[in-house]
Amino acid sequence: MFEMSRFSLKGKTAIVTGGGRGIGKAIAIGFAKAGAKVVLTSRKIDDLEATAKEIRSFGGEAFPIQAHLGKMEEIQKMVDSAMEKLGGKINILVNNAGASPAMGSVLDADERLWETVMNVNVKGMYFTSQAVARIMKKQGNGKIINISSVDGFKPELGVSVYSISKTAARAITWAFASELIRSNIQVNTIAPGPFDTKMMSSHWFHLTPEEAKKQRDLLEKCLPAGRMGNPDEIAGAAIYLASDASSYTTGAEIVIDGGGLLSNILVAEQ
Repeated sequence: MFEMSRFSLKGKTAIVTGGGRGIGKAIAIGFAKAGAKVVLTSRKIDDLEATAKEIRSFGGEAFPIQAHLGKMEEIQKMVDSAMEKLGGKINILVNNAGASPAMGSVLDADERLWETVMNVNVKGMYFTSQAVARIMKKQGNGKIINISSVDGFKPELGVSVYSISKTAARAITWAFASELIRSNIQVNTIAPGPFDTKMMSSHWFHLTPEEAKKQRDLLEKCLPAGRMGNPDEIAGAAIYLASDASSYTTGAEIVIDGGGLLSNILVAEQ
């Protein structure tokens, strides 16, 4: 018989990368409210400390760790520090950290842009997962949740490198899920569409405020939901994938995009 307690994260420990703001912050707060101890990590310590303070305000436990996960030496250092703060176990990893999409055509992207995006979105995700999965295998259980994007299903005009990286994130999920299933480690993807975050706003940083508002309004008009998502609207899916309720779910993808993939949206500066 199914019990609602299977959605509880009480007694669980989690790492949320990119946990200082936006979707990562919403997931971290959701995990803490569900009972988990949470390590928050990103490059910006001020954002991490602010999120940790918010979690502690309602009695949750949160530990900020500054790290650049596009650098191999910082990945293991972060994982070791997380193990100390979380009491020697890691039950959940959310790979949410990501480099912002940079606008430009496939003819404009250069090697520096490629390396900036791929180092965080692909290399960082892969090797953070590897380091944590080794711990989870010894524990005999674990949950890894990779944050991809609808851009990984249908490349967005003008952000080719970012879109390619998010397709790679889906492939990382499949590879880890298939190899770790017998170790009782479930690996899944959440693919957000347009959400009202600072990263989403980076699409329009190069435009005048008037043109940026016009592009935003056009995007929301094209979405079947008629609006962009709120980061809190991802937390529920993340809690499901992090909890015992998802014990038979692996290699799966949950798309949360207000119906965007149904609408054939291709909005970009031409």
